[in-house]
Amino acid sequence: MNYKNYITIEPNKRGGKPCVRGLRITVYEVLEYLASDMTEAEILDDFPDLTREDLKACIAYAVDRERRLMIPPCLI
Repeated sequence: MNYKNYITIEPNKRGGKPCVRGLRITVYEVLEYLASDMTEAEILDDFPDLTREDLKACIAYAVDRERRLMIPPCLI
């Protein structure tokens, strides 16, 4: 999945945090809902502007960010 088609960063929206398709819903919020045991169906029901692809894009964004933050182990 190419999350770049779904995740936007705008300096004047939500303090420049990554958001879903220019909406005011941040990637962080979506991930927090998923981590708090909300089901995909519950999130989509609570936020009708979101799609299943949006949720997958948030996860893909987090995976990519984590991958870029990985520090290789020191060689001894």
